[in-house]
Amino acid sequence: MYKMARTIVSLTTNVFLLLFSLALSVKYEPNWDSLDKRPLPEWYDASKVGIFIHWGVFSVPSFRSEWFWWDWQGAKDKDVIAFMQENYRPDFTYADFAPKFTSEFFNPEQWADIFQASGAQNKTSIHFGLYHSLFEWFHPLYLQDKANKFTTQNFVKSKTLPELYEIVNQYKPDVIWSDGDWEALDTYWNSTEFIAWLYNESPVKDTVVTNDRWGVGVMCKHGGFLTCSDRFNPGKLQKRKWENAMTIDKQSWGYRRNAPLSDYLTMDELIQTLVETVSCGGNILINVGPTHDGRIPPVFEERLRQLGSWLKINGEAIYNTDPWMSHQNDTLTPNVWYTTPVFGPANILYAIVLSSSIPRGTTLTLGAPRVDNQATVTLFGYNGTLSYKPVPGGGITINIPNMSVKDAPPTWAWVFRIINIKNKPVH
Repeated sequence: MYKMARTIVSLTTNVFLLLFSLALSVKYEPNWDSLDKRPLPEWYDASKVGIFIHWGVFSVPSFRSEWFWWDWQGAKDKDVIAFMQENYRPDFTYADFAPKFTSEFFNPEQWADIFQASGAQNKTSIHFGLYHSLFEWFHPLYLQDKANKFTTQNFVKSKTLPELYEIVNQYKPDVIWSDGDWEALDTYWNSTEFIAWLYNESPVKDTVVTNDRWGVGVMCKHGGFLTCSDRFNPGKLQKRKWENAMTIDKQSWGYRRNAPLSDYLTMDELIQTLVETVSCGGNILINVGPTHDGRIPPVFEERLRQLGSWLKINGEAIYNTDPWMSHQNDTLTPNVWYTTPVFGPANILYAIVLSSSIPRGTTLTLGAPRVDNQATVTLFGYNGTLSYKPVPGGGITINIPNMSVKDAPPTWAWVFRIINIKNKPVH
C-alpha cells in the first residue's frame, strides 16, 4: 500500500511538473482573446484583502477629493472656486501646492505596521502594487492627441508607455492597477502590447496581476481581474474574478480635512462590505488617504487595526476561501453570508452572520445548510462546541450559549463553522 501511494505521488508530481512547464512556455499574444486566457497567480485570490493609498499634491488642499485640480480648473466647480478665492491669492496655481507636500511625518515602518495589522496580507507577506493613470487632465501632449481625436499617439509614446515600462522594471510590482482610460480606445493606449510584454517578458511575468481599465469598452470585460466600477459590490456570484475597490471615506479617495465622522464607514459597514465581497468571489481593496505631511489619520488607522483584529479571529472564513456554490447568502435569515475552504474537505461551511443578524436570543436558524446528527458546529472566538438541531426539510437551528461580553466574539460579525454539511455539490 505504501509503495502504491508513493507511485501515485510520483506520477502526480511528474504530471504537475509537465503542466507547470507547459504553462511557463505559453506566449500571450497582444489581443484580449489571448490575454484573458492567462490564469491569475494564486496569491491574488488567496489574499482577499488589499490596501489602496491615494496620496499626492491633492492632499495639500485636502478639499472635495483627489479630483481637486480638475474640479477647480476643468469642471469649474463653484464650491472649489470659492474655496480657492477665500483661501489663496488670485494667481495661485495647482503647482504652487507642491512645496507644501512636505511628508515630514512619513514613517514607512509605521505604515507597514498598520497595513500588516489590517490583515491585508497573504500569510506573512504583503504584495506591492502600483496605481497608474493612463491620462493626465492638462498635459499638452494629451490635449493635442485628444484634439486630433486620438489619431495621434504623441502622449502615449513619449509619456504613458515609457512610464509603465519604467515602474515595472524598477519597482517590480505584483499589481498594475490601471485607470484614467475612459476617453480613448485601448488601441490608442497600446494596452494589449504592454500587457503581453508584462505577461511574457517582464521581471514580474509570473506574479503580476492587472485590472480591467485599459481603454473605452474594456472595463468589466477584459483584464486580469474585473473592477467594473468604483465600489463594485454586485451581491451575487460573478463568472470571473473581480475586485471591490472601495473607500473608508464614502465621498473621497484622497484625504479631506473637512470630512465629518458620518462620512466614514463604521466597522459594521466595513465588515459587511468585506463579507459580501468575499462570499461572492471578490477581493476587497480598501482605500485610505494620508495627509500632506505623511500621516495616516487616526480614523483610518483605527478601522484598519480593528479589521485586523476581526480577521485574526475569523480569517479562516476569508483567506483561501471560495464562494459556496449552493448559496452565497442564507435563504431564511438575512445578512448571513457563506464561504467554503479552498483546501480541505468539501463538507465544511462558514456562515458569517453580520451584526444586524447576530442572535439576541438563544438560537439562530439558518435555512440553507442541510445537516444530520453528525455535524459539528463551532463559533470562532468562543471556546467550545455548540449544540444544534437539524430542521426538517432542510436547515439548522444553532443553540447560542449564554456568553458574557468578555467571552463573546466581536459583534461586528460572528462566524460559525459547520462541519459535515449534506448539501449536494453544485458546480
